[in-house]
Amino acid sequence: MSESDLQSEQAPLKEQYTEDPEEAQITLSATGTEQADVRSCDIDIGRAVYEAELHEGAAGPGTGACSGDLLLGALAACSQLTAQAVADAFGLDVSVETEVSGDLDLRGTLGIDEDVPVGFEGIQMETTVQGDVDSDTAVALQRATEKYCVVYQTLVATPTMETDWHFENERGDD
Repeated sequence: MSESDLQSEQAPLKEQYTEDPEEAQITLSATGTEQADVRSCDIDIGRAVYEAELHEGAAGPGTGACSGDLLLGALAACSQLTAQAVADAFGLDVSVETEVSGDLDLRGTLGIDEDVPVGFEGIQMETTVQGDVDSDTAVALQRATEKYCVVYQTLVATPTMETDWHFENERGDD
């Protein structure tokens, strides 16, 4: 069986990162900027700009993605792409589809009830693999996908979080 295009393209990167681990260290970033309507913003990731808005359950317009949608979308995309790449590396001729949903109580984010958590209380991910896969390979595919999915691993092994706020006073006093 010949290497796929993906494996061929990843091979020199893997070699480079093995020889020089510092080359594998990257920083991804996103910048949020205000729009005219307080209920929406632009998110610039450097290669594309996305619009986000408050969920309609928090008085948003309900016409675009809220930040929760974007988080779940990031998990779905990462898991989907990772599963596809792992299946390819295993030489599997399969079709993969990933669906992610999350449960949250808007009373938390709206400050209605201090006992209600802010954020997702549960996230469910369902991946369907269609094709001829034996049970041992299915287990290996799931394990490898979950192990190498950046967003999944970030959510299950919470990273440290730092914040730094800057207040620029337009009045000129401190």
